[in-house]
Amino acid sequence: MKQTRSLFRRFLKGHFLFIFSPLIMLIFFSAFFGSSIHGAKLNTLKLFYVTLLLFGFIIIAFVVMSWVFFLRLRKRLTRLQEVMSSPTDHNSFPKPISVRTDRMDEIDQLGSSFNWMIQQLEDSRKREYEEKLLRNRLIANLSHDLRTPLTILRGHIIRLNKESVSLEGQSSLTEMNHTITRVGDLMDDLLSYTLLTSGKHPYRPASTDIGRLVRASVAAWYPVFEEKEIQIEVDLPAEETFYWEVDPKWITRVLDNLFQNILRHAAEGKYAKIAVDAAKEQIIVTDRGPGMDNSSYERGAGIGLAASNYMLQKMKLKADFTSHENGTIVAIGRA
Repeated sequence: MKQTRSLFRRFLKGHFLFIFSPLIMLIFFSAFFGSSIHGAKLNTLKLFYVTLLLFGFIIIAFVVMSWVFFLRLRKRLTRLQEVMSSPTDHNSFPKPISVRTDRMDEIDQLGSSFNWMIQQLEDSRKREYEEKLLRNRLIANLSHDLRTPLTILRGHIIRLNKESVSLEGQSSLTEMNHTITRVGDLMDDLLSYTLLTSGKHPYRPASTDIGRLVRASVAAWYPVFEEKEIQIEVDLPAEETFYWEVDPKWITRVLDNLFQNILRHAAEGKYAKIAVDAAKEQIIVTDRGPGMDNSSYERGAGIGLAASNYMLQKMKLKADFTSHENGTIVAIGRA
């Protein structure tokens, strides 16, 4: 940006001209009276008083001019600082600053640079929002389009199961069917995470009895664990409970994800424990699987847990994971 006017150069020019102009006038004044027609000399004492008065006037005027200049400068900088530090919400930026475009000084250039930065941020947010909409639409369409070929593949597997197939072929068909189910679950997790982060699942917090909610969730999953021959231990105090200001549906989805991970990756341990610690205000889920460092666990610890962590963060909660080769402990509590 080309600078057309310097604020401080104008300040120095005006003040130095004001200082030297009276001195020049004093020199001409002395010369004029010193060579008068009558040849009279100006009284030395009067000349001293005139000089003293002139210098006093110069000093006072210099102080007044400087004070006015810096007062106006401070006023402009304060206005600029108020606009730059004005509180805004997360969805908006500060308003642009009005600047003079005809003759810009350093402060106008600073305001113009600030306006340019705000415009760049708004354009970046707009592009990010458009890319997010495109990504969400792509994921939704992809999840929908992939279900058709998966359904066709499952149909062929069911048909082949009715044919005479060797034991190795039967094992391969079982593994293919399991893989199709796994891919379908991953697509559901991906779609759920996309809908969640795009605001399709609204967050409605309410005072929630955590002990009662965990008890209902365990009751719903108990037949599933029993079918997989997983021993389930429940430690839910009947008289003690605590309340969180959270969305009950979101907490239930987090628990569903943890229970589903036990079935997918820790079923070989044949054990699961769900406990509620009212004193520490925690929900504790324990299994005896191979741990999160196992490759089987890592394949499923992405999208589902990412969605769970997103919901917990939104509800101002956190999940602490303690994992080793003998199992995994997940403790959900306040952040």
